[in-house]
Amino acid sequence: MTEAGFIARVNAAADRNQSLVCVGLDPEVERFPASLRTAPRAIFEFNRRIIDATAQFACCYKPQFAHYAALAAEDQLLDTIRYIHEQYPQLPVILDSKRGDIGNTATKYAQEAFVRYGADAVTVNPYMGFDTVEPYLKWADRGVIILCRTSNAGARDFQDLEFAGKRLYRIVAERVAREWNASGNCLLVVGATYPQELAEIRAATGDMTFLVPGVGAQGGDVAAAVRAGRTPDGRGLLINSSRGILYASSGEDFAEAARAATLALRDEINRYR
Repeated sequence: MTEAGFIARVNAAADRNQSLVCVGLDPEVERFPASLRTAPRAIFEFNRRIIDATAQFACCYKPQFAHYAALAAEDQLLDTIRYIHEQYPQLPVILDSKRGDIGNTATKYAQEAFVRYGADAVTVNPYMGFDTVEPYLKWADRGVIILCRTSNAGARDFQDLEFAGKRLYRIVAERVAREWNASGNCLLVVGATYPQELAEIRAATGDMTFLVPGVGAQGGDVAAAVRAGRTPDGRGLLINSSRGILYASSGEDFAEAARAATLALRDEINRYR
């Protein structure tokens, strides 16, 4: 990958598949079909079938680290990422780990994401300041996705606090866009559940790409999110769905249902691009 390679790759995937859908790979074994729950390497097998069913309609994948680490299934996370890279090399992988720690530790976390797991991008928390994000930014060919206006209800507790007439999420957005994005590899997490703030952050940051959680199970409105957050060329958004795709069916047809849910979300997004 070249400089700002993650953005280029994800845009190429979006154009190829006419899709802004990011498929979240958040396995919950208790929600797998009964025949799969006790299978050897059940998580990888579940993910493999989901990936094969949805790759035609996605622009990237986003495994959530805790869903693997909690079950001591990091090996299946690694194999999932390798499978995507080997079978669908055009589709980038975001490791959703939301790391945030001091520089030396952050350097190790960056190594974990980009070397151990081979992720194309990683989510990070900017709460402790620039020195905790800088080690990731040194990987100019990888995406660094920074929490800004998150989709959860409790986001307002801190992100809405005002300093010098601006809310904290707006300060984060402007700081990232103007000072941290020298290599063009920064993205922002902005939730679909807050379309007004999504529009505000778009106006403040130009054509930066946003990872947008919150549609589906969290209740975010697709039309409102796309209209508020798209760039003039109809890009700039990676709209994530996890549970709405993975568990569209709890039966043996889960992969087929996931395919249908991904296609439906892709087409719904495209109606408003």
